[in-house]
Amino acid sequence: MKLSTRTRYGIRAVLELAITYGQGPLQLKVIAQHQDISVKYLEQIIAMLKSGGFVRSVRGARGGYILAKSPDQIKLSDILDCLEGLTSIIECVENEYYCSRVADCIARQLWAQVQKAINDVLQAVTLQDLIDKSKDKQALDFQI
Repeated sequence: MKLSTRTRYGIRAVLELAITYGQGPLQLKVIAQHQDISVKYLEQIIAMLKSGGFVRSVRGARGGYILAKSPDQIKLSDILDCLEGLTSIIECVENEYYCSRVADCIARQLWAQVQKAINDVLQAVTLQDLIDKSKDKQALDFQI
């Protein structure tokens, strides 16, 4: 499974918003500078995150964007689903009609286990977990 640039940048952007959660809105140009993302591309990503209910805009001179929920309520799996859509490591795991050998394929069982492990980790990690780990300078250690 390879994540798109949109998803990688989107996660960086929401982490920027999560770190400053409760301190007021951030302007796109500030997020773009801090994360080395073009403003035009970030606008597209933020629009997707806004329609997904993860960020909201604040109007006015000191406006910008904030998280729509607290960082401990946003799971990485939710962000991934919003930006990437349905993802799987191999097509036959999600679509049993993709391959005529699916009923007898031993490897498919392995790929299904790997997919489940990835999903379990992403569903268990919130933005707050990542912030806490970065503050404590702890290495992320998730068992797959």
